[in-house]
Amino acid sequence: QVQLVESGGGLVQPGGSLRLSCATSGLTFRSHAIGWFRQAPGKEREGVSCISASNTHKYYADSVKGRFSISRDNDRSTGYLQLNSLKSEDTGVYYCFASMRNYNCVHYTNTSSYDYWGQGTQVSVSS
Repeated sequence: QVQLVESGGGLVQPGGSLRLSCATSGLTFRSHAIGWFRQAPGKEREGVSCISASNTHKYYADSVKGRFSISRDNDRSTGYLQLNSLKSEDTGVYYCFASMRNYNCVHYTNTSSYDYWGQGTQVSVSS
Protein backbone atom coordinates (compact mmCIF):
# COMPACT_ATOMS: atom_id res chain seq x y z
CA GLN A 1 0.00 0.00 0.00
CA VAL A 2 1.42 3.32 -1.08
CA GLN A 3 1.51 6.10 1.50
CA LEU A 4 2.69 9.67 1.36
CA VAL A 5 2.71 11.53 4.67
CA GLU A 6 3.42 15.24 4.84
CA SER A 7 4.68 17.05 7.91
CA GLY A 8 6.28 20.34 8.88
CA GLY A 9 3.45 22.77 8.31
CA GLY A 10 2.42 25.39 10.82
CA LEU A 11 1.75 29.03 11.53
CA VAL A 12 4.54 31.43 10.67
CA GLN A 13 4.91 35.19 10.35
CA PRO A 14 5.53 36.83 6.97
CA GLY A 15 9.18 36.48 6.07
CA GLY A 16 9.52 33.28 8.06
CA SER A 17 10.51 29.79 6.97
CA LEU A 18 9.24 26.25 7.15
CA ARG A 19 10.54 22.90 5.96
CA LEU A 20 7.98 20.43 4.71
CA SER A 21 8.71 16.70 4.57
CA CYS A 22 7.02 13.97 2.55
CA ALA A 23 7.72 10.49 3.86
CA THR A 24 6.77 7.78 1.39
CA SER A 25 6.36 4.03 1.59
CA GLY A 26 5.15 1.26 -0.67
CA LEU A 27 6.54 2.70 -3.91
CA THR A 28 9.80 2.57 -5.83
CA PHE A 29 10.88 6.01 -4.71
CA ARG A 30 13.78 6.36 -7.14
CA SER A 31 11.45 5.80 -10.11
CA HIS A 32 9.07 8.59 -9.19
CA ALA A 33 9.18 12.32 -9.57
CA ILE A 34 8.31 13.97 -6.27
CA GLY A 35 6.54 17.27 -6.04
CA TRP A 36 4.24 19.58 -4.18
CA PHE A 37 1.00 21.31 -4.95
CA ARG A 38 -1.08 23.56 -2.76
CA GLN A 39 -4.65 24.66 -2.40
CA ALA A 40 -5.85 27.84 -0.76
CA PRO A 41 -9.47 28.44 0.25
CA GLY A 42 -11.52 29.41 -2.77
CA LYS A 43 -8.64 28.87 -5.18
CA GLU A 44 -7.69 26.14 -7.59
CA ARG A 45 -4.92 23.68 -6.93
CA GLU A 46 -1.51 25.05 -7.89
CA GLY A 47 1.50 22.96 -8.78
CA VAL A 48 4.31 24.46 -6.70
CA SER A 49 7.42 22.45 -7.38
CA CYS A 50 8.74 19.15 -8.67
CA ILE A 51 12.02 17.22 -8.64
CA SER A 52 12.61 14.58 -11.25
CA ALA A 53 13.16 10.89 -10.49
CA SER A 54 16.78 11.27 -11.61
CA ASN A 55 17.24 14.22 -9.24
CA THR A 56 18.62 16.25 -12.14
CA HIS A 57 15.70 18.58 -12.85
CA LYS A 58 13.83 20.89 -10.52
CA TYR A 59 10.86 23.04 -11.40
CA TYR A 60 9.17 25.88 -9.55
CA ALA A 61 6.04 27.92 -10.06
CA ASP A 62 6.81 31.56 -10.81
CA SER A 63 5.07 32.53 -7.60
CA VAL A 64 7.63 30.67 -5.45
CA LYS A 65 10.78 30.81 -7.57
CA GLY A 66 13.74 32.05 -5.57
CA ARG A 67 11.98 31.44 -2.26
CA PHE A 68 11.23 27.70 -2.19
CA SER A 69 13.69 24.86 -2.66
CA ILE A 70 12.86 21.23 -3.37
CA SER A 71 15.05 18.23 -2.59
CA ARG A 72 14.85 14.48 -2.12
CA ASP A 73 16.64 11.81 -0.13
CA ASN A 74 16.40 8.52 -1.99
CA ASP A 75 17.90 6.57 0.92
CA ARG A 76 15.07 7.77 3.18
CA SER A 77 12.37 7.73 0.47
CA THR A 78 11.52 11.25 1.54
CA GLY A 79 10.99 14.51 -0.27
CA TYR A 80 11.42 18.00 1.13
CA LEU A 81 10.27 21.51 0.38
CA GLN A 82 12.06 24.40 2.03
CA LEU A 83 9.84 27.48 2.22
CA ASN A 84 11.64 30.79 2.80
CA SER A 85 10.51 34.42 2.76
CA LEU A 86 6.94 33.30 3.23
CA LYS A 87 4.10 35.60 2.23
CA SER A 88 0.45 35.65 3.23
CA GLU A 89 -0.45 34.41 -0.23
CA ASP A 90 1.49 31.20 0.44
CA THR A 91 -1.16 30.18 2.94
CA GLY A 92 -2.87 26.91 2.07
CA VAL A 93 -2.77 23.16 2.39
CA TYR A 94 0.38 21.70 0.88
CA TYR A 95 0.27 18.23 -0.60
CA CYS A 96 3.12 16.11 -1.86
CA PHE A 97 2.70 13.90 -4.87
CA ALA A 98 4.59 11.13 -6.61
CA SER A 99 4.48 10.36 -10.29
CA MET A 100 6.12 7.65 -12.33
CA ARG A 101 4.21 8.56 -15.49
CA ASN A 102 5.63 12.06 -15.29
CA TYR A 103 9.03 10.99 -13.95
CA ASN A 104 10.74 14.05 -15.47
CA CYS A 105 8.26 16.59 -14.05
CA VAL A 106 7.46 18.09 -17.42
CA HIS A 107 3.75 18.14 -16.71
CA TYR A 108 3.94 18.72 -12.96
CA THR A 109 1.36 21.52 -13.05
CA ASN A 110 -1.20 19.06 -14.39
CA THR A 111 -2.73 17.47 -11.30
CA SER A 112 -4.06 14.57 -13.36
CA SER A 113 -0.46 13.47 -13.91
CA TYR A 114 0.00 12.56 -10.25
CA ASP A 115 -0.05 8.86 -9.38
CA TYR A 116 -0.19 9.29 -5.61
CA TRP A 117 -0.58 12.14 -3.14
CA GLY A 118 -0.81 12.64 0.58
CA GLN A 119 -3.34 14.13 2.96
CA GLY A 120 -1.66 17.51 3.14
CA THR A 121 -0.19 19.79 5.76
CA GLN A 122 -1.48 23.26 6.59
CA VAL A 123 0.76 26.27 6.08
CA SER A 124 -0.53 29.54 7.49
CA VAL A 125 1.35 32.80 7.05
CA SER A 126 0.03 35.61 9.19
CA SER A 127 1.23 38.32 11.52
